[in-house]
Amino acid sequence: MADTKYIFVTGGVVSSLGKGIIASSIGKLLQARGYKVTIQKFDPYINVDPGTLNPYEHGECFVTVDGHEADLDLGHYERFLNIQTTRENNVTTGRIYQNVIMKERRGDYLGKTVQVIPHITDEIKRNVKQLGVKNRFDFVITEIGGTVGDIESLPFLESVRQLRGELGRNCYCIHLTYVPYIAAAGELKTKPTQHSVKELQSLGIQPDMLVLRTEHKLNKDILRKVALFCNVEQDAVMQSVDASSIYEVPILMREQGMDEVLLRKMNIPVGNKPAMQSWMNFLEKRKKATKHVRIKLVGKYAELPDAYKSIRESLAQSAVYFDHKLVLDVCHSEKITEENVTELLHDADGIVIAPGFGQRGIEGKFTALKYARENDVPTFGICLGMQCMVIEFARNVLGLADANSAEMDPQSEHKVIDLMEEQKHITNMGATMRLGAYSCKLKKGSLAYKAYGKGLVQERHRHRYEFNNAYKKEFESAGMMCTGINPDSDLVEVVEMPSKRWYLGTQFHPEYNSTVVSPNPLFMSFIEAATQTKEIKKNNK
Repeated sequence: MADTKYIFVTGGVVSSLGKGIIASSIGKLLQARGYKVTIQKFDPYINVDPGTLNPYEHGECFVTVDGHEADLDLGHYERFLNIQTTRENNVTTGRIYQNVIMKERRGDYLGKTVQVIPHITDEIKRNVKQLGVKNRFDFVITEIGGTVGDIESLPFLESVRQLRGELGRNCYCIHLTYVPYIAAAGELKTKPTQHSVKELQSLGIQPDMLVLRTEHKLNKDILRKVALFCNVEQDAVMQSVDASSIYEVPILMREQGMDEVLLRKMNIPVGNKPAMQSWMNFLEKRKKATKHVRIKLVGKYAELPDAYKSIRESLAQSAVYFDHKLVLDVCHSEKITEENVTELLHDADGIVIAPGFGQRGIEGKFTALKYARENDVPTFGICLGMQCMVIEFARNVLGLADANSAEMDPQSEHKVIDLMEEQKHITNMGATMRLGAYSCKLKKGSLAYKAYGKGLVQERHRHRYEFNNAYKKEFESAGMMCTGINPDSDLVEVVEMPSKRWYLGTQFHPEYNSTVVSPNPLFMSFIEAATQTKEIKKNNK
């Protein structure tokens, strides 16, 4: 394709309608047609990146291969498109202003008054265009965070307005809105959608396509009405009805011809409908799965569905490939005690100890790990979860009663988890951890080696603390082996106990590298062990 095409996805009426899923779905459909596609997210908050945002504020912080802390929607982009994203795929208002202010300080603007228009909007447009040109993508899909009408989104929408004029046929705008159902009246109401489109039009943007989010299927009369009042072609009004899985959305959009309408509008030959065989195979396996595997996820954000989004999706994807449906119980680690741990975890086929930071809920993780280790339940510790494995083992197997992490107790005599050397003089919190993809050399014959089927892997990290190598011999002599090592820094990346069915912890985050068509090997191995454990328990009853 000669020129990169740019698609913008905006949202109206209310937030959390699923712009990221719609952006990922159209990306998946175009990718299935053989186009090279990427997706970026523009977030209107002033934080430079989500790395310093509390999960209660923003859900999961996703990490890209090049070490950028990003919005959780990038996880959806990667899981749907089976691609890797970078810092260029997630830009915030804070980063835009930071870049402009740095240029002003350097004198790049030659003494001119720096203003929202043109300087901020030019920086936004530069970030949109450079992603396509630099990497030679056929399509760049840009999701604009927030809702039309939000004051903080205005510079991004103004930039879209300008780009429409500059790009011509190479630009396409999709607007996602909500059609509420008024139960008392028994009616679906399109007025909020009309007002949302009117707001967008008042900013100089006429959407090319509308996607109507709804809990109830919309009839043709409603779709015609919306097309008429919103000045959109009738075949360009799509509906996104609630689905049993987000992975069904691309198929629902394909059935309505979303990709075909877009391609015709952009004067691109439509061709045959994509088969999407591997995607369809996944959905078919998911639909046919009748068995269930029960996993307990132990963390301190039990009440936040998005806090462990990538872990949830990785577990669910892997379960499908073993013809199982995932039953996930999120156990609040603050509420786990010696008295109730058996009651909470006795029916677990597998246990995941979640990542995180800080002291809150940490003792509950130790209690859960002691139960899992002593009862030989398949257990997967991720980042802080791995560190908790190490601390629990030190306390209850090595007999180091005060063993701890320097993060939790800097005065501990036995800091089996310690601050990384390069972290000791860092004062700024943002983007200063060990971030992004690093190599890990796996010990031949280990559980991790068998899972990956190779000796050298690359996985993504987000941490400041590490396994203290001064205790390595002591741990290995007692049965906890260090089977994954960074070849450059000698940092311990994987620990496991060969004497157990499946007891493994990773300093890295394998959930960031797990997609629908290519689930992470460690999650696959863990789920396999969990399903086998379930069968053993069933046969022993």
